[in-house]
Amino acid sequence: MLAACGQRQPAPGAAPAPGRAPAQSSFLALDRDPAQCRAALDRLGTRASLMPGRQGPAGCGYAWAVLRTPASTGPRWLGEPPATSCSVAAALSWWEQSVVLPAARRHLGETVAAIRHMGSYGCRTIGNRQGGQPSEHAKANAIDIAGFRLASGREISVLKDWNGSARDRAFLRDVRNGACPLFGTVLSPDYNAAHADHLHFDQMPRSTGFCR
Repeated sequence: MLAACGQRQPAPGAAPAPGRAPAQSSFLALDRDPAQCRAALDRLGTRASLMPGRQGPAGCGYAWAVLRTPASTGPRWLGEPPATSCSVAAALSWWEQSVVLPAARRHLGETVAAIRHMGSYGCRTIGNRQGGQPSEHAKANAIDIAGFRLASGREISVLKDWNGSARDRAFLRDVRNGACPLFGTVLSPDYNAAHADHLHFDQMPRSTGFCR
């Protein structure tokens, strides 16, 4: 399979190779088969448990999900680990290892110890509009990232530091930009006021990703 940029992509179910940004389609293929999902996460060094499906009203719910424990060499979650689609879990693993940790060393001179999230599954519409289209959160196919805790204990918050010091701004923009090839949708404070306090990542299938 060839991406638009001309790079050859891994076969469906193969763990994307560290060092290059894989196409979103490499991750979407993992949502089709739990066994393929588990194998790919193993190759990424990510421990995960498969969770049973959940059904909710108005198109909410999912057939199965992944409860992911980050790699031992990577950052942990602050708060309860989120259950997500496999494509979100695998893309997060690649993003942490190949985007977040290098960006922290480059801009901040230290590593990221933990990531603060605002949840994955939520039965709601896009923008919480009554009668609107279900959000990707309604399928556990999205996650919101609120900030990062560094090894020194210092916290970097999307809300407080998006327009903070030069190095914090550079770090947050690099982790946003590095997510763009991996997810169908990446939204940040540059998109609108509703995203002033988090980075939104989801795996809505798209021929061209939406990144703001």
